[in-house]
Amino acid sequence: MSGKKKFTIGIEFGNETVTALLVNVSNGNCINAATYHYTHGIITEKLPETDVKLDPGWALHHPRDYITALKRTVPQLLKGNPVDADQIIGIGISFADSTLIPTTSDGTPLALLEDYKDNPNAWPKAGRHTAAKDKANQITQLAAERFETFLDRYGGQINAEWFFPKVWETYEESSSIYHAADRLIEGCDWVTWQLTGVESRSIAAAGYKALWSKTEGFPLETFFGSMAPDLANVIDDKMLREIAPLGQQVGELTEEAARWMKLPPGIPVTTGTLNNQAAVPATGVVEPGNMAILLGTRFVHLILSDKEHRIPGMVGMVEDGIVPGHIGYEAGQASGGNHFAWFIQNAVPEQYAREARRKKQSIFNWMERKAAALEPAESGLIALDWWNGNRSILVDEDLSGLILGYDLQTKPEEIYRAILEATAYGTRKIIETFIASGVPINEIILTGGAPMQNQLLLNILANVTGMEIKVANCPHSSSMGAAMYAAVAAGEARGGYASIEEASRNMAHLMPKTFLPNNNDKKVYNRLYSEYTLLHDYFGYGYNDAMKRLKNLRAGILEKKQR
Repeated sequence: MSGKKKFTIGIEFGNETVTALLVNVSNGNCINAATYHYTHGIITEKLPETDVKLDPGWALHHPRDYITALKRTVPQLLKGNPVDADQIIGIGISFADSTLIPTTSDGTPLALLEDYKDNPNAWPKAGRHTAAKDKANQITQLAAERFETFLDRYGGQINAEWFFPKVWETYEESSSIYHAADRLIEGCDWVTWQLTGVESRSIAAAGYKALWSKTEGFPLETFFGSMAPDLANVIDDKMLREIAPLGQQVGELTEEAARWMKLPPGIPVTTGTLNNQAAVPATGVVEPGNMAILLGTRFVHLILSDKEHRIPGMVGMVEDGIVPGHIGYEAGQASGGNHFAWFIQNAVPEQYAREARRKKQSIFNWMERKAAALEPAESGLIALDWWNGNRSILVDEDLSGLILGYDLQTKPEEIYRAILEATAYGTRKIIETFIASGVPINEIILTGGAPMQNQLLLNILANVTGMEIKVANCPHSSSMGAAMYAAVAAGEARGGYASIEEASRNMAHLMPKTFLPNNNDKKVYNRLYSEYTLLHDYFGYGYNDAMKRLKNLRAGILEKKQR
Protein backbone atom coordinates (compact mmCIF):
# COMPACT_ATOMS: atom_id res chain seq x y z
CA MET A 1 0.00 0.00 0.00
CA SER A 2 1.53 3.26 -1.11
CA GLY A 3 0.90 6.80 0.05
CA LYS A 4 -0.71 7.73 3.34
CA LYS A 5 -1.61 5.00 5.78
CA LYS A 6 -5.17 3.73 5.63
CA PHE A 7 -7.48 2.96 8.53
CA THR A 8 -10.86 1.37 9.12
CA ILE A 9 -13.30 1.67 12.00
CA GLY A 10 -14.90 -1.40 13.56
CA ILE A 11 -17.85 -0.90 15.92
CA GLU A 12 -19.20 -3.66 18.15
CA PHE A 13 -22.70 -3.17 19.59
CA GLY A 14 -22.85 -5.42 22.64
CA ASN A 15 -25.74 -6.09 24.97
CA GLU A 16 -24.64 -3.36 27.40
CA THR A 17 -21.74 -1.49 25.78
CA VAL A 18 -20.47 -0.35 22.40
CA THR A 19 -16.77 -0.55 21.53
CA ALA A 20 -15.25 1.25 18.55
CA LEU A 21 -11.72 0.67 17.23
CA LEU A 22 -9.55 2.66 14.83
CA VAL A 23 -7.36 0.10 13.07
CA ASN A 24 -4.34 0.38 10.79
CA VAL A 25 -5.29 -1.60 7.68
CA SER A 26 -1.72 -2.53 6.76
CA ASN A 27 -0.87 -4.34 10.00
CA GLY A 28 -3.98 -4.54 12.19
CA ASN A 29 -2.56 -2.31 14.92
CA CYS A 30 -5.28 -0.77 17.06
CA ILE A 31 -4.60 2.97 17.08
CA ASN A 32 -7.36 3.89 19.52
CA ALA A 33 -10.44 2.45 21.22
CA ALA A 34 -13.55 4.01 22.74
CA THR A 35 -16.34 2.46 24.78
CA TYR A 36 -19.84 3.68 25.54
CA HIS A 37 -22.18 2.16 28.12
CA TYR A 38 -25.80 2.35 27.03
CA THR A 39 -27.47 5.13 28.99
CA HIS A 40 -30.53 2.95 29.55
CA GLY A 41 -28.61 -0.33 29.82
CA ILE A 42 -30.66 -3.45 29.23
CA ILE A 43 -34.26 -2.57 30.03
CA THR A 44 -35.74 -5.43 32.06
CA GLU A 45 -38.13 -3.90 34.61
CA LYS A 46 -40.15 -1.07 33.04
CA LEU A 47 -40.20 1.09 29.94
CA PRO A 48 -38.30 4.38 30.25
CA GLU A 49 -40.37 7.38 31.29
CA THR A 50 -43.49 5.25 31.73
CA ASP A 51 -45.14 3.11 34.38
CA VAL A 52 -45.30 0.12 32.03
CA LYS A 53 -43.74 -2.87 33.79
CA LEU A 54 -42.09 -5.74 31.96
CA ASP A 55 -42.66 -9.42 32.60
CA PRO A 56 -39.78 -11.79 33.48
CA GLY A 57 -37.58 -12.66 30.52
CA TRP A 58 -37.98 -9.31 28.79
CA ALA A 59 -34.80 -7.50 27.71
CA LEU A 60 -35.08 -4.34 25.64
CA HIS A 61 -32.83 -1.58 24.35
CA HIS A 62 -33.52 2.09 23.89
CA PRO A 63 -32.94 2.80 20.18
CA ARG A 64 -31.54 6.26 20.92
CA ASP A 65 -28.65 4.57 22.72
CA TYR A 66 -27.44 3.13 19.42
CA ILE A 67 -27.09 6.54 17.78
CA THR A 68 -25.69 8.09 20.95
CA ALA A 69 -23.04 5.37 20.94
CA LEU A 70 -21.94 6.41 17.45
CA LYS A 71 -21.82 10.06 18.48
CA ARG A 72 -19.82 9.33 21.64
CA THR A 73 -17.32 6.71 20.50
CA VAL A 74 -16.24 7.44 16.93
CA PRO A 75 -15.21 11.12 17.44
CA GLN A 76 -13.00 9.98 20.32
CA LEU A 77 -11.02 7.69 18.04
CA LEU A 78 -9.33 10.55 16.18
CA LYS A 79 -8.55 12.67 19.23
CA GLY A 80 -4.85 12.85 19.98
CA ASN A 81 -3.89 10.75 16.95
CA PRO A 82 -2.05 11.92 13.83
CA VAL A 83 -4.77 10.40 11.66
CA ASP A 84 -6.79 12.50 9.25
CA ALA A 85 -10.42 11.64 8.68
CA ASP A 86 -9.74 11.23 4.96
CA GLN A 87 -7.43 8.30 5.76
CA ILE A 88 -10.41 6.24 6.94
CA ILE A 89 -11.48 3.97 4.10
CA GLY A 90 -14.23 1.88 5.65
CA ILE A 91 -16.63 1.29 8.55
CA GLY A 92 -17.86 -2.10 9.80
CA ILE A 93 -20.59 -3.00 12.30
CA SER A 94 -21.08 -6.08 14.46
CA PHE A 95 -24.05 -6.61 16.74
CA ALA A 96 -24.78 -8.89 19.68
CA ASP A 97 -27.00 -11.91 19.06
CA SER A 98 -30.39 -11.26 17.45
CA THR A 99 -31.98 -7.87 18.14
CA LEU A 100 -35.44 -7.33 16.62
CA ILE A 101 -36.32 -3.70 15.85
CA PRO A 102 -39.81 -2.81 14.49
CA THR A 103 -39.60 0.35 12.36
CA THR A 104 -41.44 2.55 9.89
CA SER A 105 -40.55 2.47 6.20
CA ASP A 106 -37.81 5.07 6.73
CA GLY A 107 -36.23 3.14 9.59
CA THR A 108 -37.67 5.08 12.53
CA PRO A 109 -38.08 2.67 15.47
CA LEU A 110 -41.70 2.48 16.60
CA ALA A 111 -40.50 2.94 20.17
CA LEU A 112 -39.66 6.56 19.33
CA LEU A 113 -43.18 7.37 18.15
CA GLU A 114 -45.73 8.80 20.57
CA ASP A 115 -48.44 6.33 19.53
CA TYR A 116 -46.34 3.27 20.36
CA LYS A 117 -43.82 4.21 23.07
CA ASP A 118 -45.96 2.65 25.84
CA ASN A 119 -46.05 -0.76 24.17
CA PRO A 120 -43.09 -3.03 25.04
CA ASN A 121 -43.39 -4.84 21.70
CA ALA A 122 -42.53 -1.60 19.88
CA TRP A 123 -39.08 -1.55 21.49
CA PRO A 124 -35.93 -3.32 20.27
CA LYS A 125 -35.89 -6.82 21.74
CA ALA A 126 -32.26 -7.39 22.68
CA GLY A 127 -30.26 -10.58 22.36
CA ARG A 128 -30.94 -11.52 25.97
CA HIS A 129 -34.72 -11.33 25.54
CA THR A 130 -35.94 -14.84 26.45
CA ALA A 131 -39.65 -14.18 26.97
CA ALA A 132 -40.43 -15.76 23.57
CA LYS A 133 -39.46 -19.24 24.81
CA ASP A 134 -42.95 -20.65 24.23
CA LYS A 135 -42.91 -19.32 20.67
CA ALA A 136 -39.49 -20.87 20.05
CA ASN A 137 -40.76 -24.23 21.29
CA GLN A 138 -43.85 -23.94 19.09
CA ILE A 139 -41.72 -23.12 16.05
CA THR A 140 -39.57 -26.17 16.80
CA GLN A 141 -42.66 -28.37 17.11
CA LEU A 142 -44.23 -27.02 13.91
CA ALA A 143 -41.00 -27.50 11.99
CA ALA A 144 -40.67 -31.08 13.24
CA GLU A 145 -44.27 -31.91 12.37
CA ARG A 146 -43.83 -30.46 8.87
CA PHE A 147 -40.42 -32.11 8.37
CA GLU A 148 -38.86 -28.72 7.70
CA THR A 149 -35.24 -29.21 6.66
CA PHE A 150 -34.06 -25.99 8.31
CA LEU A 151 -34.44 -27.53 11.76
CA ASP A 152 -31.37 -29.73 11.22
CA ARG A 153 -29.20 -26.64 10.73
CA TYR A 154 -29.97 -25.49 14.29
CA GLY A 155 -29.45 -28.69 16.24
CA GLY A 156 -33.15 -29.53 16.17
CA GLN A 157 -34.15 -26.68 18.47
CA ILE A 158 -35.02 -23.03 17.82
CA ASN A 159 -33.80 -20.61 20.47
CA ALA A 160 -36.05 -18.07 22.20
CA GLU A 161 -33.47 -15.33 21.60
CA TRP A 162 -33.64 -15.63 17.81
CA PHE A 163 -35.51 -13.51 15.28
CA PHE A 164 -38.77 -15.29 14.48
CA PRO A 165 -39.75 -16.30 18.03
CA LYS A 166 -39.58 -12.57 18.82
CA VAL A 167 -41.58 -11.73 15.68
CA TRP A 168 -44.31 -14.21 16.60
CA GLU A 169 -44.34 -12.98 20.19
CA THR A 170 -44.78 -9.42 18.91
CA TYR A 171 -47.71 -10.45 16.71
CA GLU A 172 -49.35 -12.57 19.39
CA GLU A 173 -49.07 -9.97 22.13
CA SER A 174 -49.70 -6.88 20.03
CA SER A 175 -50.87 -7.42 16.46
CA SER A 176 -51.28 -3.63 16.16
CA ILE A 177 -47.52 -3.21 16.56
CA TYR A 178 -46.84 -5.98 14.05
CA HIS A 179 -49.13 -4.38 11.47
CA ALA A 180 -47.79 -0.87 12.20
CA ALA A 181 -44.23 -1.97 11.53
CA ASP A 182 -43.27 -1.52 7.90
CA ARG A 183 -40.01 -3.24 8.67
CA LEU A 184 -38.82 -5.88 11.14
CA ILE A 185 -35.05 -5.70 11.09
CA GLU A 186 -31.96 -6.98 12.90
CA GLY A 187 -29.83 -4.57 14.91
CA CYS A 188 -26.75 -4.90 12.68
CA ASP A 189 -28.84 -4.18 9.58
CA TRP A 190 -30.60 -1.24 11.22
CA VAL A 191 -27.31 0.46 12.12
CA THR A 192 -25.91 0.11 8.59
CA TRP A 193 -29.24 1.50 7.32
CA GLN A 194 -28.83 4.57 9.54
CA LEU A 195 -25.25 5.05 8.37
CA THR A 196 -25.91 4.70 4.64
CA GLY A 197 -29.62 5.24 4.01
CA VAL A 198 -29.61 1.80 2.35
CA GLU A 199 -31.61 -1.09 3.80
CA SER A 200 -29.81 -4.43 3.62
CA ARG A 201 -30.01 -7.87 5.24
CA SER A 202 -26.82 -9.48 6.51
CA ILE A 203 -26.13 -13.07 5.58
CA ALA A 204 -24.87 -13.75 9.11
CA ALA A 205 -27.99 -12.44 10.85
CA ALA A 206 -30.32 -14.08 8.32
CA GLY A 207 -28.53 -17.42 8.43
CA TYR A 208 -27.73 -17.85 12.12
CA LYS A 209 -30.82 -16.18 13.57
CA ALA A 210 -33.61 -16.06 10.95
CA LEU A 211 -33.81 -19.56 9.42
CA TRP A 212 -32.34 -18.55 6.03
CA SER A 213 -29.92 -20.65 3.97
CA LYS A 214 -28.09 -20.04 0.71
CA THR A 215 -29.64 -23.10 -0.94
CA GLU A 216 -33.22 -22.84 0.37
CA GLY A 217 -33.70 -19.18 1.25
CA PHE A 218 -36.27 -18.49 3.98
CA PRO A 219 -38.91 -21.07 4.93
CA LEU A 220 -42.00 -21.13 2.71
CA GLU A 221 -45.03 -18.91 3.28
CA THR A 222 -46.98 -22.02 4.31
CA PHE A 223 -44.67 -22.49 7.28
CA PHE A 224 -45.07 -18.93 8.52
CA GLY A 225 -48.80 -19.20 7.85
CA SER A 226 -48.93 -22.24 10.12
CA MET A 227 -47.66 -19.99 12.92
CA ALA A 228 -50.46 -17.48 12.23
CA PRO A 229 -52.25 -16.69 8.95
CA ASP A 230 -51.19 -13.01 9.13
CA LEU A 231 -47.53 -14.09 9.28
CA ALA A 232 -47.60 -15.99 5.97
CA ASN A 233 -46.11 -13.08 4.04
CA VAL A 234 -43.82 -11.78 6.77
CA ILE A 235 -40.74 -11.95 4.52
CA ASP A 236 -42.21 -9.96 1.62
CA ASP A 237 -44.23 -7.59 3.80
CA LYS A 238 -41.70 -6.79 6.54
CA MET A 239 -38.24 -7.87 5.34
CA LEU A 240 -36.06 -8.32 2.25
CA ARG A 241 -35.34 -11.53 0.38
CA GLU A 242 -32.07 -10.24 -1.04
CA ILE A 243 -29.25 -11.11 1.34
CA ALA A 244 -25.99 -9.11 1.47
CA PRO A 245 -22.69 -11.03 1.67
CA LEU A 246 -20.05 -10.15 4.23
CA GLY A 247 -17.36 -7.74 3.11
CA GLN A 248 -19.62 -6.11 0.53
CA GLN A 249 -20.13 -2.35 0.46
CA VAL A 250 -23.73 -1.65 1.46
CA GLY A 251 -23.45 2.06 0.79
CA GLU A 252 -21.55 5.17 1.76
CA LEU A 253 -21.69 7.26 4.90
CA THR A 254 -24.46 9.85 4.56
CA GLU A 255 -23.96 13.49 5.44
CA GLU A 256 -26.15 13.18 8.53
CA ALA A 257 -24.34 10.11 9.84
CA ALA A 258 -21.01 11.78 9.03
CA ARG A 259 -22.01 14.72 11.25
CA TRP A 260 -22.83 12.34 14.10
CA MET A 261 -19.35 10.86 13.98
CA LYS A 262 -17.41 13.91 12.79
CA LEU A 263 -16.23 12.08 9.66
CA PRO A 264 -16.40 13.03 5.99
CA PRO A 265 -19.38 11.60 4.09
CA GLY A 266 -18.83 8.97 1.41
CA ILE A 267 -16.82 6.45 3.48
CA PRO A 268 -17.77 2.88 2.44
CA VAL A 269 -19.85 0.95 4.99
CA THR A 270 -19.80 -2.84 4.85
CA THR A 271 -22.54 -5.40 5.50
CA GLY A 272 -23.30 -5.74 9.20
CA THR A 273 -22.60 -9.00 10.99
CA LEU A 274 -22.99 -10.67 14.38
CA ASN A 275 -20.47 -10.26 17.18
CA ASN A 276 -19.49 -13.91 17.44
CA GLN A 277 -19.00 -14.33 13.71
CA ALA A 278 -17.09 -11.04 13.39
CA ALA A 279 -14.54 -12.23 15.95
CA VAL A 280 -13.48 -15.26 13.91
CA PRO A 281 -11.23 -13.60 11.29
CA ALA A 282 -9.77 -11.46 14.08
CA THR A 283 -8.40 -14.69 15.60
CA GLY A 284 -6.83 -15.63 12.28
CA VAL A 285 -9.33 -18.42 11.66
CA VAL A 286 -10.23 -18.14 7.97
CA GLU A 287 -9.63 -21.71 6.79
CA PRO A 288 -11.16 -25.12 7.62
CA GLY A 289 -9.65 -27.09 10.47
CA ASN A 290 -9.17 -24.29 12.99
CA MET A 291 -11.64 -23.48 15.77
CA ALA A 292 -12.16 -20.07 17.34
CA ILE A 293 -13.57 -20.15 20.87
CA LEU A 294 -15.01 -16.96 22.34
CA LEU A 295 -14.80 -16.92 26.13
CA GLY A 296 -17.47 -14.61 27.51
CA THR A 297 -20.49 -14.97 29.75
CA ARG A 298 -21.17 -17.92 27.45
CA PHE A 299 -18.60 -19.88 25.47
CA VAL A 300 -19.07 -19.91 21.69
CA HIS A 301 -17.28 -22.31 19.34
CA LEU A 302 -16.96 -21.47 15.65
CA ILE A 303 -15.32 -23.52 12.91
CA LEU A 304 -15.16 -23.52 9.11
CA SER A 305 -15.62 -26.46 6.77
CA ASP A 306 -15.68 -27.05 3.03
CA LYS A 307 -18.41 -29.64 3.38
CA GLU A 308 -21.86 -29.65 4.90
CA HIS A 309 -22.28 -31.97 7.86
CA ARG A 310 -25.09 -32.41 10.34
CA ILE A 311 -23.45 -31.83 13.72
CA PRO A 312 -25.50 -32.86 16.78
CA GLY A 313 -26.29 -29.81 18.89
CA MET A 314 -24.84 -27.15 16.60
CA VAL A 315 -26.40 -23.74 17.09
CA GLY A 316 -26.17 -22.81 13.42
CA MET A 317 -24.65 -23.74 10.08
CA VAL A 318 -24.41 -21.05 7.39
CA GLU A 319 -22.64 -21.20 4.05
CA ASP A 320 -20.61 -17.98 3.61
CA GLY A 321 -21.76 -16.94 7.11
CA ILE A 322 -18.23 -16.16 8.31
CA VAL A 323 -15.84 -16.54 5.38
CA PRO A 324 -17.14 -16.66 1.80
CA GLY A 325 -16.64 -20.08 0.24
CA HIS A 326 -16.85 -21.95 3.53
CA ILE A 327 -19.61 -23.22 5.79
CA GLY A 328 -19.47 -21.59 9.21
CA TYR A 329 -20.58 -23.77 12.11
CA GLU A 330 -21.48 -22.42 15.53
CA ALA A 331 -21.81 -24.38 18.76
CA GLY A 332 -21.77 -23.13 22.32
CA GLN A 333 -22.03 -23.55 26.04
CA ALA A 334 -24.90 -21.80 27.80
CA SER A 335 -22.69 -20.71 30.66
CA GLY A 336 -19.06 -19.73 31.02
CA GLY A 337 -18.01 -16.49 32.63
CA ASN A 338 -21.50 -16.10 34.12
CA HIS A 339 -21.03 -19.50 35.80
CA PHE A 340 -17.74 -18.46 37.37
CA ALA A 341 -19.20 -15.11 38.44
CA TRP A 342 -22.17 -16.88 40.04
CA PHE A 343 -19.79 -18.86 42.23
CA ILE A 344 -17.71 -15.85 43.23
CA GLN A 345 -20.81 -13.81 44.08
CA ASN A 346 -22.72 -16.50 45.94
CA ALA A 347 -20.40 -19.18 47.31
CA VAL A 348 -17.13 -17.57 48.46
CA PRO A 349 -16.89 -17.06 52.24
CA GLU A 350 -16.12 -13.66 53.68
CA GLN A 351 -12.83 -15.01 55.05
CA TYR A 352 -11.58 -15.46 51.50
CA ALA A 353 -12.71 -11.97 50.54
CA ARG A 354 -10.76 -10.55 53.49
CA GLU A 355 -7.66 -12.51 52.46
CA ALA A 356 -7.93 -11.16 48.92
CA ARG A 357 -8.19 -7.58 50.21
CA ARG A 358 -5.14 -8.09 52.43
CA LYS A 359 -3.16 -9.37 49.45
CA LYS A 360 -4.52 -6.48 47.32
CA GLN A 361 -5.93 -8.90 44.79
CA SER A 362 -9.37 -9.25 43.28
CA ILE A 363 -11.42 -12.12 44.63
CA PHE A 364 -11.31 -13.71 41.15
CA ASN A 365 -7.49 -13.67 41.16
CA TRP A 366 -7.37 -14.94 44.73
CA MET A 367 -9.66 -17.87 43.98
CA GLU A 368 -7.70 -18.68 40.83
CA ARG A 369 -4.48 -18.71 42.84
CA LYS A 370 -5.90 -21.05 45.48
CA ALA A 371 -7.48 -23.35 42.88
CA ALA A 372 -4.24 -23.46 40.87
CA ALA A 373 -2.43 -24.91 43.89
CA LEU A 374 -4.55 -28.06 43.58
CA GLU A 375 -3.69 -31.09 41.46
CA PRO A 376 -6.23 -32.49 39.00
CA ALA A 377 -8.58 -34.90 40.85
CA GLU A 378 -7.24 -33.74 44.24
CA SER A 379 -10.64 -32.36 45.24
CA GLY A 380 -12.53 -35.57 44.51
CA LEU A 381 -15.17 -33.46 42.73
CA ILE A 382 -16.63 -33.54 39.27
CA ALA A 383 -19.28 -31.21 37.88
CA LEU A 384 -21.66 -30.83 34.96
CA ASP A 385 -21.52 -27.33 33.45
CA TRP A 386 -25.28 -26.90 33.02
CA TRP A 387 -26.05 -24.02 35.40
CA ASN A 388 -27.83 -22.31 32.51
CA GLY A 389 -28.90 -25.44 30.64
CA ASN A 390 -27.00 -27.06 27.77
CA ARG A 391 -26.67 -25.54 24.30
CA SER A 392 -24.32 -27.97 22.60
CA ILE A 393 -24.53 -30.84 22.15
CA LEU A 394 -27.77 -31.64 23.96
CA VAL A 395 -29.68 -28.41 23.17
CA ASP A 396 -31.74 -28.63 26.35
CA GLU A 397 -32.20 -25.52 28.48
CA ASP A 398 -34.11 -27.47 31.14
CA LEU A 399 -31.00 -29.32 32.29
CA SER A 400 -29.32 -27.97 35.42
CA GLY A 401 -25.98 -28.05 37.22
CA LEU A 402 -24.49 -30.85 39.26
CA ILE A 403 -21.44 -31.36 41.47
CA LEU A 404 -20.57 -34.87 42.65
CA GLY A 405 -18.09 -35.83 45.36
CA TYR A 406 -18.68 -33.39 48.23
CA ASP A 407 -17.51 -34.30 51.72
CA LEU A 408 -17.01 -32.40 54.97
CA GLN A 409 -13.48 -31.44 53.95
CA THR A 410 -14.50 -29.83 50.62
CA LYS A 411 -13.12 -26.29 50.24
CA PRO A 412 -14.39 -23.38 48.10
CA GLU A 413 -11.33 -23.44 45.84
CA GLU A 414 -11.98 -27.11 45.11
CA ILE A 415 -15.52 -26.33 44.02
CA TYR A 416 -14.30 -23.42 41.92
CA ARG A 417 -11.73 -25.61 40.16
CA ALA A 418 -14.37 -28.27 39.51
CA ILE A 419 -16.54 -25.64 37.81
CA LEU A 420 -13.63 -24.50 35.62
CA GLU A 421 -12.89 -28.13 34.73
CA ALA A 422 -16.53 -28.84 33.90
CA THR A 423 -16.54 -26.00 31.40
CA ALA A 424 -13.44 -27.47 29.76
CA TYR A 425 -15.11 -30.90 29.61
CA GLY A 426 -18.09 -29.30 27.87
CA THR A 427 -15.75 -27.77 25.30
CA ARG A 428 -14.07 -31.13 24.73
CA LYS A 429 -17.47 -32.75 24.21
CA ILE A 430 -18.22 -30.19 21.48
CA ILE A 431 -14.82 -30.69 19.82
CA GLU A 432 -15.18 -34.48 19.82
CA THR A 433 -18.67 -34.20 18.34
CA PHE A 434 -17.42 -32.06 15.46
CA ILE A 435 -14.56 -34.47 14.74
CA ALA A 436 -16.82 -37.54 14.91
CA SER A 437 -19.20 -35.82 12.48
CA GLY A 438 -16.49 -35.29 9.88
CA VAL A 439 -15.25 -31.79 10.70
CA PRO A 440 -11.54 -31.89 11.65
CA ILE A 441 -10.14 -29.55 14.30
CA ASN A 442 -6.38 -29.08 14.22
CA GLU A 443 -5.95 -25.84 16.13
CA ILE A 444 -7.76 -23.86 18.83
CA ILE A 445 -7.53 -20.08 19.17
CA LEU A 446 -9.19 -18.27 22.05
CA THR A 447 -10.50 -14.76 22.32
CA GLY A 448 -13.06 -12.95 24.47
CA GLY A 449 -13.62 -11.13 27.71
CA ALA A 450 -12.98 -11.63 31.42
CA PRO A 451 -12.44 -15.44 31.36
CA MET A 452 -9.40 -14.83 29.15
CA GLN A 453 -7.63 -13.39 32.19
CA ASN A 454 -7.91 -16.73 34.01
CA GLN A 455 -4.61 -18.46 33.29
CA LEU A 456 -5.71 -21.52 35.22
CA LEU A 457 -8.74 -21.93 32.97
CA LEU A 458 -6.58 -21.72 29.84
CA ASN A 459 -4.20 -24.34 31.22
CA ILE A 460 -7.11 -26.61 32.10
CA LEU A 461 -8.53 -26.21 28.58
CA ALA A 462 -5.18 -27.30 27.11
CA ASN A 463 -4.93 -30.32 29.41
CA VAL A 464 -8.55 -31.42 28.99
CA THR A 465 -8.62 -31.06 25.20
CA GLY A 466 -5.04 -32.33 24.79
CA MET A 467 -4.37 -29.51 22.33
CA GLU A 468 -2.19 -26.43 22.26
CA ILE A 469 -4.23 -23.35 23.07
CA LYS A 470 -3.39 -20.15 21.19
CA VAL A 471 -4.71 -16.72 22.12
CA ALA A 472 -5.70 -13.79 19.89
CA ASN A 473 -3.78 -10.61 20.62
CA CYS A 474 -6.68 -8.14 20.29
CA PRO A 475 -9.00 -7.99 23.31
CA HIS A 476 -11.80 -6.53 21.15
CA SER A 477 -12.05 -9.23 18.51
CA SER A 478 -15.59 -8.43 17.37
CA SER A 479 -14.70 -4.79 16.69
CA MET A 480 -11.46 -5.88 15.03
CA GLY A 481 -13.30 -8.34 12.80
CA ALA A 482 -15.77 -5.62 11.79
CA ALA A 483 -12.79 -3.42 10.86
CA MET A 484 -11.40 -6.27 8.73
CA TYR A 485 -14.65 -6.70 6.82
CA ALA A 486 -14.63 -2.92 6.31
CA ALA A 487 -11.17 -3.19 4.75
CA VAL A 488 -12.55 -5.78 2.33
CA ALA A 489 -15.51 -3.56 1.43
CA ALA A 490 -13.07 -0.70 0.75
CA GLY A 491 -11.20 -2.94 -1.69
CA GLU A 492 -7.66 -2.87 -2.97
CA ALA A 493 -8.23 0.29 -5.01
CA ARG A 494 -8.82 2.29 -1.81
CA GLY A 495 -6.02 0.61 0.13
CA GLY A 496 -7.98 -2.31 1.56
CA TYR A 497 -8.05 -5.99 0.69
CA ALA A 498 -9.59 -8.26 -1.91
CA SER A 499 -10.77 -10.88 0.60
CA ILE A 500 -11.31 -11.45 4.31
CA GLU A 501 -8.59 -14.13 4.19
CA GLU A 502 -6.07 -11.54 3.00
CA ALA A 503 -7.28 -9.01 5.57
CA SER A 504 -6.96 -11.58 8.36
CA ARG A 505 -3.45 -12.63 7.32
CA ASN A 506 -2.28 -9.02 7.58
CA MET A 507 -4.40 -7.71 10.44
CA ALA A 508 -4.89 -10.63 12.87
CA HIS A 509 -2.17 -11.40 15.41
CA LEU A 510 -1.71 -14.00 18.15
CA MET A 511 -0.10 -13.67 21.55
CA PRO A 512 3.42 -15.16 21.69
CA LYS A 513 2.48 -17.22 24.74
CA THR A 514 0.53 -20.42 24.16
CA PHE A 515 -0.79 -23.05 26.57
CA LEU A 516 0.51 -26.59 26.08
CA PRO A 517 -0.99 -29.74 27.61
CA ASN A 518 0.98 -31.39 30.41
CA ASN A 519 1.14 -35.14 29.78
CA ASN A 520 0.62 -36.11 33.42
CA ASP A 521 -2.34 -33.77 33.89
CA LYS A 522 -3.74 -34.86 30.53
CA LYS A 523 -3.83 -38.49 31.65
CA VAL A 524 -5.70 -37.61 34.86
CA TYR A 525 -8.14 -35.44 32.95
CA ASN A 526 -8.82 -38.25 30.50
CA ARG A 527 -10.03 -40.35 33.44
CA LEU A 528 -12.07 -37.47 34.85
CA TYR A 529 -13.56 -36.78 31.42
CA SER A 530 -14.75 -40.39 31.27
CA GLU A 531 -16.65 -39.77 34.50
CA TYR A 532 -18.03 -36.51 33.10
CA THR A 533 -19.24 -38.36 30.00
CA LEU A 534 -21.07 -40.96 32.09
CA LEU A 535 -22.88 -38.23 34.02
CA HIS A 536 -23.45 -36.20 30.81
CA ASP A 537 -25.16 -39.11 29.09
CA TYR A 538 -27.05 -40.34 32.16
CA PHE A 539 -28.76 -37.01 32.86
CA GLY A 540 -28.57 -35.55 29.35
CA TYR A 541 -30.18 -38.38 27.40
CA GLY A 542 -33.11 -38.97 29.70
CA TYR A 543 -31.95 -41.97 31.71
CA ASN A 544 -32.66 -39.86 34.77
CA ASP A 545 -34.86 -36.77 34.45
CA ALA A 546 -34.44 -35.73 38.08
CA MET A 547 -33.16 -32.28 37.00
CA LYS A 548 -36.34 -31.57 35.06
CA ARG A 549 -38.61 -32.94 37.77
CA LEU A 550 -36.94 -30.72 40.35
CA LYS A 551 -37.22 -27.74 38.03
CA ASN A 552 -40.93 -28.36 37.53
CA LEU A 553 -41.50 -28.68 41.29
CA ARG A 554 -39.67 -25.42 41.85
CA ALA A 555 -41.66 -23.65 39.13
CA GLY A 556 -44.91 -24.81 40.73
CA ILE A 557 -43.91 -23.47 44.13
CA LEU A 558 -42.81 -20.12 42.71
CA GLU A 559 -46.03 -19.79 40.74
CA LYS A 560 -48.05 -20.55 43.86
CA LYS A 561 -46.13 -17.86 45.80
CA GLN A 562 -46.84 -15.27 43.13
CA ARG A 563 -50.59 -15.76 43.26
